Amino acid sequence: MPTPTLRTLARSLGLSRTTVSDALRGSPRVNAETMKRVREAADAAGYKHNPLTGAVMSQLRRSRGQQFRGVIAAIELVQPDRPPQSMRYSQAVKEGINERAGELGFKVENFEIGPEGLRLNRLDSILNARGIQGLVLLPAAGFPDISELSWHRYTAVYTDYLIDHPPLHCVCADHYRSMVSLLQDLHARGYRRPGLFMEISLDERLQFRWEGAFLAMQKYLSDITEVPPLRLTAVTQPHFARWFRKYKPDVVLGHFPEAIGWMQECGARLPETNAFVCLNSLRTDGECAALELPAAQLGARATELVIGQLLHNEFGVPEEPSLTTLMVRLIEGPTLPARKPAAKTR
Repeated sequence: MPTPTLRTLARSLGLSRTTVSDALRGSPRVNAETMKRVREAADAAGYKHNPLTGAVMSQLRRSRGQQFRGVIAAIELVQPDRPPQSMRYSQAVKEGINERAGELGFKVENFEIGPEGLRLNRLDSILNARGIQGLVLLPAAGFPDISELSWHRYTAVYTDYLIDHPPLHCVCADHYRSMVSLLQDLHARGYRRPGLFMEISLDERLQFRWEGAFLAMQKYLSDITEVPPLRLTAVTQPHFARWFRKYKPDVVLGHFPEAIGWMQECGARLPETNAFVCLNSLRTDGECAALELPAAQLGARATELVIGQLLHNEFGVPEEPSLTTLMVRLIEGPTLPARKPAAKTR
C-alpha cells in the first residue's frame, strides 16, 4: 500500500486538506465530531502527522525560501518575592534555551505563569492560537501543578526536579554524583570531618540527593569522622554555631555564604584551620569556593530534547518520564586551599 498522505486522507474523507490538517493538530476551528472522524481515519490508514510540516511550508511561502524558524515556549512559574539567586538561575537557563534554539533554527517565546503572571487556561489559549507545541519549563519553587494544560497538544521538558502533575521528562544537575565527587576531592585534600547544613525544604525538593550522597560517603571514605548533617526549616546563626562548636567540622558545605562569618565567630580561620564550599555559585560573588550548577547547559539540553520530540511527533504526557542529569563543577575559591600538586615520581 502506498504511504498515506494528507491529500489522500482528505480525499477519502471528502474534506479539504486544510480541514484535515487543522483536525490533526487540534485546531479549535474544527468541531469535535469531525476531529474525531479525521483522527480515527488517520490511525486506521497509518498516517503520521508531522506538526512542523505545515508550519515549514507556511513559513517558506511567507519568507520566499528563507530559512525556517519554528517556535518553542520557555515557561517560567513565577512566585512572589523570589530571591535574587533564583532569578539569576532562571535567567541563565533561559540564555541556554535561546542560544541552543537559535542554533537549531527555532525562535523562543517567553511566558510567565502563576500569581504574578498568566493563568494556565489563558496560557493554553495563547499557545494553541500561535501553534506552539514545544515547551521548556523553567525551575520553580515547591511542587508546581500544571496538569490543566491541554497536554495532548504539547511536548515538554522540565529543567529541574520534579513535576508530578503531570509527570514530565526532566533535565537537572546531578546532585548525588556531584556531592560524591566533591567529598572525594575534599578527602584527597586531607579533610576528615566534613559537615553539611541545609534547609529541609530544599533537601526534600532535591529528593534528598545532597544528603543521601553525603551520608553514604561518610560510611565509605576511609578515616572519616561522621558529623551529623544540620537540617532545619530555616538555618540561623545560633543553630549553626551550636552545631559547629559541638561537632567541629573541618570543612563545611552549605547553600549560605553567611556561614563563613558564623564560622569565624566560632574561632575558625579560613582557609588555615577550616574550609567552606557553597553548594550554589549563584549565591556567591567569588568570596568562597562553590559548586557551579550548569544552568545554561540545562536549558540547552532541554531545548534539544523538546525539538527532538517535536520532530518525532511525541506529544502528551510521557508514559515513562525520563531524567537527564548533568555534572556540577567545583570553582576554587579563597575558602578552600588549592590542591597540592601530585608528587613527582622518578
